Amino acid sequence: MSEQLVAKNRIESLRAQIRRHDRLYYVENTPEITDQNYDRLMAELIELEKRFPEFCSPDSPTQRVGSELAGEFKTIKHAVPMLSIGNTYSYADMREFDERMKRELGLGVSYSAELKYDGLAVSLTYVDGRFTLGATRGDGEKGDDITANLRTIKNIPLFLENAPKGTFHVRGEVLLPLKELERLNKERLENDEALFANARNAAAGSLKQHDPAVTAKRKLTFVAYASACFPAFDDLELLTAYKKLGLPAASPCRICRDIGDAVAFCEEWKEKRFTLPFATDGIVIKVNSFALREKLGATAKSPRWAIAYKFPAESAETKLLSVSLQVGRTGAITPVANLETVRLAGTNVSRATLHNFDEVERLDIRVGDTVLVEKAGEIIPDIVGVLKDKRDGSEEKIVPPDKCPVCGSPVYTDPEMAAINCSNVSCPAVLKRVIAHFASRNAMDIAGLGPAVIDELVDKKIVSDYGDLYAIKGVNWLAFSKIGDKSAANLDHALETSKKRPYDRLLFAIGIPGVGSATARTLAKSFPTMEKLASASLEELTAVEGIGEINAKGIMSFFSNARNLEALEKLRSAGVIMEYREIEDVPKILDGKIFVITGAIPGVSRLEAAATILKYGGTVSESVSKQTSYLITEDLSAKSSKIDKALELGTQIISWKELALMCGFEPPEPEIERQGSLFDDLIGSKEEELAKRKMRNAAEKDAKPETKNENADPETQGDLFGDLF
Repeated sequence: MSEQLVAKNRIESLRAQIRRHDRLYYVENTPEITDQNYDRLMAELIELEKRFPEFCSPDSPTQRVGSELAGEFKTIKHAVPMLSIGNTYSYADMREFDERMKRELGLGVSYSAELKYDGLAVSLTYVDGRFTLGATRGDGEKGDDITANLRTIKNIPLFLENAPKGTFHVRGEVLLPLKELERLNKERLENDEALFANARNAAAGSLKQHDPAVTAKRKLTFVAYASACFPAFDDLELLTAYKKLGLPAASPCRICRDIGDAVAFCEEWKEKRFTLPFATDGIVIKVNSFALREKLGATAKSPRWAIAYKFPAESAETKLLSVSLQVGRTGAITPVANLETVRLAGTNVSRATLHNFDEVERLDIRVGDTVLVEKAGEIIPDIVGVLKDKRDGSEEKIVPPDKCPVCGSPVYTDPEMAAINCSNVSCPAVLKRVIAHFASRNAMDIAGLGPAVIDELVDKKIVSDYGDLYAIKGVNWLAFSKIGDKSAANLDHALETSKKRPYDRLLFAIGIPGVGSATARTLAKSFPTMEKLASASLEELTAVEGIGEINAKGIMSFFSNARNLEALEKLRSAGVIMEYREIEDVPKILDGKIFVITGAIPGVSRLEAAATILKYGGTVSESVSKQTSYLITEDLSAKSSKIDKALELGTQIISWKELALMCGFEPPEPEIERQGSLFDDLIGSKEEELAKRKMRNAAEKDAKPETKNENADPETQGDLFGDLF
C-alpha cells in the first residue's frame, strides 16, 4: 500500500474520531477520552495534513479558524425566509392565539414550548452532510455570510456522518454564556471600553468580527431549534433527529396538550431561567404539527402558527442613597448610583451605573428618589425610571462636577463621548488605573504589582507614569509598607521579565485610545517599530484593516502628547522591547511530553509558563492523567488534588528550575526560586517530602471508605445544555 493511501486512510480515521469526540464533549456532555488524548489526535491530524496537503478539506476539524475576512460581509439570500415571531407579555393574548388556531383549523391543538434564547439567530446550510454556509437572519430575506466565524464555534459540526443526502438548513441561535459575558466586560472595563449591555449584543458583536481568531476566543455556543425543509412530523421528532446527527438541539422542549399546559410551562421558567448559564427572555409556543403549520401559513413577517411569550423584565423599587464619582483610565468621570440593597434576578444589587450626566438629566433623577432598577440582559443593574409621584420634596439634584473629585483639577466635556473628563493627565486616579492596566495579565503581566502597591506608588509620588516603574530597584521596594525582602525580589524579577514581552503586548499596555489586544496585534505587524507607528499619518493608519478614522485620530493624539513620549522614552531606556519580532526558533526538546502546572511559580505567570512549554514543543493540560509526563509545582506541601493524583499514578514531579535546565534556558535566580519552594535544602529533599505526602495520603485513604466514579472528571467543562434539565 502506498504512503499516500496509508496517510489518506489515517486522516479520514482521525477526522471521524475527532468529530465523534467533539460531539460527545460539546453536544452530549459525555466525554470518553482525556484532553491530552484528544490533543494527540488533533496534533497527529495537523501533522498529516501538513505532510499531505492534497488531502486537506474545508470540513476537517483542523479548519475551524480560517484567515481574516476581506472587506464587508457578503450578503446572501435565504433559501427559505427567516421569519420573526410575534411577541406578547400577556397570558390573555396566548389564550386568544389558541382560540384563533382552533377556529382556523376546526380542531383542538397541541403545542410545543421551548425557551426563547436571547442570542443571534442564524441559519446553517449542510450539503451532503458538510457545513457549507452560515448566515445571520438579517432582514429575514437576506443576511450576512458569517461562515468563517461560525466555523470557530466548537459545538457546530463541520460534518454530519449520517446526514440525509442533498441540502438542508438548520435554524438556531448563537449564544454567549453569561460567565463569558462577565469575563469580556471585565476585560473591557480594564480597557475603558464600552461594556456589552447584554449577552445578545456580545454574541452579535463576536460574530461580526473580521478576524475569526477573535471570534474563536469568545466561548460562543449554538443551539438548533428549527429547520427549513428537514423531514419531520413535529418539533420533538425534529429535535430528536438533530441529536442523533450530532447537532446541539434545543432543550427543554415540552409537548403541551393545550394552551393551559403552555401557560404552566411559562410560569415554571419565570424563576428557573435565572439558574441557566445563558440568557433567555421568554418561551416560544408553536403549533406542534408541521402539517398544520403548513396549512396555517405566514404573514409577510411572522408565522401564523407561533407566538412568543416574553418574560416581564424583572424590576425592583429601591432608594437612591447617594451618587459616587469614578474617574476612569482616560479621565472620564462616571456617576455611580449607591442604592438601598434590593434583590433582583437572583442577586443583591446595591450599585448601578448612571452612565453619564446626560443620562442623569434625561431621567431627572435625584438623590433620595425612589427608582426602578432592572438588570439589562439579566447582568448589568440599570436604573430605568424614577417614581416621581413618591417624592416628598427632600430630594437633591445631582449637579455635574466642575472639578475632578480626586485631584481637584478643572473638568472639560468631550462632546463626542458625552463625558465629563478630568483635565489633569497626572491625576492620581487616572494614573492608578493607567498603571494597573499596564501591569495587568494581558498587558505587561507584572506579577505582584497589585492595587495596594500601586496606590502607594502614586500616593507617595514615586511614579508619574509607567516608565518610572523600571527605575525602582531592589532595596527601594523595602520603603513600602506591605513589601518585604521576598516580595521586593519578586517584583524586581517580574519587572525584568516584563521587558521581554512582545511588542504587541506593549502597544496594548500603554493605553492608546481604542487599541485593545486584537488591534495592538494588527498595529504591531503593520508598523513593526514604535517609531514607525508614532510617525504614521492618518492615511497610513486608516489603510490598515480594522482601523477607522476615529481609531487613527486617537493613535495620532496619543503620540502627539509630550508626556506619553516621555514615558515611552523611559521604557526604551529600560530595555523594553519596542519592535516586532518573530517567535524565537528553539529546539523542540519537549516534543511529545505533556505537562500540568499547579500552584504559583515565583516570577513567572501561568500564561508565561505555558507559553514556554509550548515554545519548546510540549503540551500543557489542565488535569493529571496516565498520559501526563510531568507535574510542575513549587510547593509539595500544598493541598492539591493534582499532586495527589501524580503520586498515585507515579507521574514525575519537577520544579520550574528543573524544567528550565531540561530545556537549556536560564532559570530564575536561586534566591527568587527558593522563595516558598520546597525544592531546596532548607526544609529537606524533594524525595523526603514526596515520601511524607505518600504516607499521609495512604493514612487518609485507610481512614475513610473508598468512593469511585469512573466517569467523573471535575476539570472537564460540560455542555451548557447538559444536566440543567
